[in-house]
Amino acid sequence: MAKNDKKADLKVATDDQLQQQLSDLKREQFNLRFQAATNQLEKPSRVKVVRRTIARIKTLQSQRARTAEAAQG
Repeated sequence: MAKNDKKADLKVATDDQLQQQLSDLKREQFNLRFQAATNQLEKPSRVKVVRRTIARIKTLQSQRARTAEAAQG
């Protein structure tokens, strides 16, 4: 149920909010990779969550772009 709530939160977010969240998640992903390389990673499961959330945001952005493109042309 929590996963569906997160998806719903992403769907109602504006394009600017999604872009900001994507930027934050990419920064976090970089930091997690750095921690993993130096064996300082406390929550390995966070890597998976961040990666999947990034994918969800990118998917939403591409869907919105296709919808906007179809509406124009």
